[in-house]
Amino acid sequence: MWKSLLACLLFFSSTSFAATVLIYGDSLSAGYGLEPEQAWPSLVAKRWQQQPWQVVNASVSGETTQGGLARLATTLKAHQPTLVFLQLGANDGLRGYRLTDSKANLNRMIDLIEQQGAEVILAEIMIPPNYGPRYSQAFTAMFTDIAQQQEIELLPFFLQTIAIKPDLMQADGLHPNASAQPLIADIIEPVLRRHIKSNQGKNDVQM
Repeated sequence: MWKSLLACLLFFSSTSFAATVLIYGDSLSAGYGLEPEQAWPSLVAKRWQQQPWQVVNASVSGETTQGGLARLATTLKAHQPTLVFLQLGANDGLRGYRLTDSKANLNRMIDLIEQQGAEVILAEIMIPPNYGPRYSQAFTAMFTDIAQQQEIELLPFFLQTIAIKPDLMQADGLHPNASAQPLIADIIEPVLRRHIKSNQGKNDVQM
């Protein structure tokens, strides 16, 4: 009897592990210029319709790291995520903000997320060399430094193979169009899934 009960509990834990994934970014994740259902977070959610995994897209077009930090605590409290995909910094770089400030904001956000018991995946960002190659290179390197210091996963820039194809970008050359969104989902969804499965495995072991 007890063996049967234990087997049922293990089966239940492995098949019904609920997860809330918070997408916390700027226009690249908010779906700028698109209908909400066209944006890659919505496409990921559709792929998970048979899973007990919820996708919350709290991305805001034009968001900076400072703005993201300001609203993060409230967002975490409202949604209680188990995993956060942190995709901020592009607008800092496009506006030439001081990298020390951007780095501090990102580090504070990561600390706050982890204090709430959630995991973090940091998205690497690349920017055009508007302020010279030295700034743009240091900007991208900042994300590697943060990920190494915080010991979290860094997702390489997900537009790296998309931004070079005009037919996948909007007229401004900065934002991916609707045709690019499934390709972005193909890049990001497996990474999110892997983290969820990893957490599920940890829960099963603890039981």
